[in-house]
Amino acid sequence: MASSPSWPFDDDDRPSGSVRPLSQADLQAILAHLGDDPDQLLAGTGADRPVVAVRVRASVGQSGGSAQARWRRARAAEWTAWTRTLPWRAAATLSIAAAGGLLGSLLAPRLGLVLGGLAALAAGWGLRFRPSPDAVAWRRGAAGERRTARLLAPLERHGWVILHDLAVPGSRANLNHLVIGPGGVFVIDSKQYHGRLQLDAVGKLWHGRHPLAPTLGAVSWEADQAAQILPDPDVVVVPIVAVHGAQVPWGKVVTDGVPVVTAQRLPRLLCALPAVLGPERVAALANQARVRFHPAA
Repeated sequence: MASSPSWPFDDDDRPSGSVRPLSQADLQAILAHLGDDPDQLLAGTGADRPVVAVRVRASVGQSGGSAQARWRRARAAEWTAWTRTLPWRAAATLSIAAAGGLLGSLLAPRLGLVLGGLAALAAGWGLRFRPSPDAVAWRRGAAGERRTARLLAPLERHGWVILHDLAVPGSRANLNHLVIGPGGVFVIDSKQYHGRLQLDAVGKLWHGRHPLAPTLGAVSWEADQAAQILPDPDVVVVPIVAVHGAQVPWGKVVTDGVPVVTAQRLPRLLCALPAVLGPERVAALANQARVRFHPAA
């Protein structure tokens, strides 16, 4: 007869209790209690056997979900407004086509139709539907968050937990990424820029003519909110801005107390951090984050 597998702890550490399938009476008791208080721990059924029911709230979120939703809403609203202007746009296109045809017929009899068609095409292209820059910014932001999520995903094999697009309770803000692992706890904000970021003489970071101070202040505030929501007062939540599409000075720069890094370097930087949290503490913080945060989208 095969021997039973050895237990990796002392006998005194062996967990007590048993596991069994739920009976019909158990299920009815759970449903009855859930109708009164979904969060209650249930004990006792008609069969006088202990049953525990726990509602699990999954709040891992979807990377870029809220930004993508904002893009769709903005595009739909702008499309609706654009369709209301179709009559005058059609009239303008026909007028331009007629003017082009008239000009072409004056130059040569056979040019009227050609110039009229080209004028209509040019007018239609110029009057076509185009989402506003603000709406497009939401779409690009969602794409940047998805790229950051793909870069962070391999960290899960090294004991990290990655949560995406979490709403900050009591505000309209959201955390793009909440990262919990051996190296600590981080709120990561994804940004999609073009060109190059530059430091001025006093150490302030700029993107073209736009200062990044408001962005850095926002992610610092988000990190402070996350620290207040998580239950461990000894945990410091570090804000990070991950940049896609633009060059960051030296690949990484710290300004206003916030690290700004090229997104591609982010996983390597996090893995290189010294371990400050053990696996049990990482798991406990991640479970609390799943309960206390909710998806923004």
